[in-house]
Amino acid sequence: METKTLTKKPQKSGKKVDKRFKIIDITMKRNHYRQDALIEILHKAQEAFGYLEPDVLEYVAHALKLPLSRVYGVATFYHLFSLKPSGKHTCVVCLGTACYVKGSDKVLAALQQELGIKSGETTEDKQVSLLSARCLGACGIAPAVVFDGEVAGKQTADNVLEKIKDWQQNGEE
Repeated sequence: METKTLTKKPQKSGKKVDKRFKIIDITMKRNHYRQDALIEILHKAQEAFGYLEPDVLEYVAHALKLPLSRVYGVATFYHLFSLKPSGKHTCVVCLGTACYVKGSDKVLAALQQELGIKSGETTEDKQVSLLSARCLGACGIAPAVVFDGEVAGKQTADNVLEKIKDWQQNGEE
């Protein structure tokens, strides 16, 4: 996969400009290019691109006058950011203490076995991305799993596998 390095704003010199960069530009301008708006800008960038490509991280770092290491550090610290293309659906298993004690490790193991991937990977058919989080802050409903952004509590391996199978069946329409 070829990655182009973008350290400057895309030029309008007869070449077609990627509209997704315009979305990032608008977000940065709305935030007055403030460095403390980095998380919001990265969210918008991920929304536009689907994930945070290396050239997008470089572009944001340059525009906000931040070291690339800081932008990369923020992008890798928060589990909601992804540096790899993700699937149509996302499943995040909480591995925080309360969830782990109540069996989230077994839920994750069942998902890995069923999907044939490890946490942090996407199925070959690009239907499901499997992730894990240190803590979702939903300890009262442990074990918690996030399906496409919606938190579900008191999950079992069977419940989660049923949901994943529904996604896979509906994805073939």
